[in-house]
Amino acid sequence: MSVTEIQLFQLLKAKLGEQEAKQLVSFVKEEVRSEFDNKRETLATKEDIANTKEYILQLKSELLKFIYLVGLIQFLAIVGAVIGFINFMMK
Repeated sequence: MSVTEIQLFQLLKAKLGEQEAKQLVSFVKEEVRSEFDNKRETLATKEDIANTKEYILQLKSELLKFIYLVGLIQFLAIVGAVIGFINFMMK
């Protein structure tokens, strides 16, 4: 038993009796453990956060490459259209 459990047991023992106090402390302990286990499954660890940051940085670099490629394609399309227009007007 931890210090907190012992303190709770001592308080309950005076009010409820020894057997009931043991049962109640045991019940509370199991409920707390169960709730902690449930919460632990949904919490992110430092490793999870670090992995997520790394993944976001990878996505960012891929997105920047894509943006530069689209910009280059647009630039070449505009240059081609201007050259085509100039050739059309010269004829």
